[in-house]
Amino acid sequence: MARLFLLLLLVVGAACVASGDDGGVIRQVTDGAWPAGLLPEAQFAAFVRRHRREYPGGAEEYARRLRVFAANLARAAAHQALDPTARHGVTPFSDLTQDEFEARFTGLSATAGAEGDEARRNRMPAAQAATEEEVSRLPGSFDWRDKGAVTRVKMQGACGSCWAFSTTGAVEGANFLSTGELLDLSEQQLVDCDHTCDAVKKTECDAGCNGGLMTNAYTYLINSGGLMTQTAYPYTAKQGTCRFDANKIAVRITNFTNIIIPPPSSSVNSDDQIRAALVRHGPLAVGLNAAFMQTYVGGVSCPLVCPRAWVNHGVLLVGYGERGFAALRLGYRPYWVIKNSWGEAWGEKGYYRLCRGRNVCGVDSMVSAVAVAAPPPPMPTS
Repeated sequence: MARLFLLLLLVVGAACVASGDDGGVIRQVTDGAWPAGLLPEAQFAAFVRRHRREYPGGAEEYARRLRVFAANLARAAAHQALDPTARHGVTPFSDLTQDEFEARFTGLSATAGAEGDEARRNRMPAAQAATEEEVSRLPGSFDWRDKGAVTRVKMQGACGSCWAFSTTGAVEGANFLSTGELLDLSEQQLVDCDHTCDAVKKTECDAGCNGGLMTNAYTYLINSGGLMTQTAYPYTAKQGTCRFDANKIAVRITNFTNIIIPPPSSSVNSDDQIRAALVRHGPLAVGLNAAFMQTYVGGVSCPLVCPRAWVNHGVLLVGYGERGFAALRLGYRPYWVIKNSWGEAWGEKGYYRLCRGRNVCGVDSMVSAVAVAAPPPPMPTS
């Protein structure tokens, strides 16, 4: 405990005190876009200009948002101390309270973690476990972006539809593996049309901008026939009337599976199983605890404390690496490469690197893969 306390003191000191070249000016923790030493008022004014914020409530709302922004600066400094291998600071969401942020920009069912998720995993079909030979052949690093299986980073907007983006990302990747074609698929179809409920817990239903689950979405897609493209059914970031057209289905779903996470007592390594499934099945839909993501700017995130039971955000696992530099964790740390749905202005151009190997923030606890129908054979020529 004493060593941990000393580490936190060293990190806070490193984050707050400038080098001698700055004349001893105290730095605010930011994303690097602000000159050193700016007070919160000046930083907020720059934030408003940069992100083109307009507050309909006038001066009163501006003042309230300034207070929220200042509180988030302090929160980013706290996150920096608890997550010293990443960089935390000002992000596009720094004028939102934590409750506002979670309501608008996450959206995985609040009961997805803990006992609810354990029961759900036990009901899902399980993917075949990788053998020791398969694991031994896994590359040290792998990224589906390099293979052409990942679409652009998208923006869910102020709509709790992360589950829909996680679902389409998995389907887009599976379709690429099956057909060699990368299609940009429709999240809006899921937001408007998918109201599927869990087979046992009938109150856990997909509800557009009010949240949902990737596993429910797979079931909906199997039953409805498939998924349309983004062009045919564009995203609006709000729930509307269902406009699904079965004649415009672009991809048909045949099955989905849960990636088995062995218990801690098992000799099977969960990290190995997820890596093998990622290489074998394509990008994977995963859930995680987004507690450190509102202030995340870049680097490999390895929070010292991040509850695994509260899984509230759906994202897409697209790759992994072996050597993410983490000086305060004694060298290099292995990490996951995660595609988010908050646009390219957040994180590392829309991506998040998270420590792998010990279920950090619950990222190992809800992992699923999807399979799509093979394309029909070409018509014979006369």
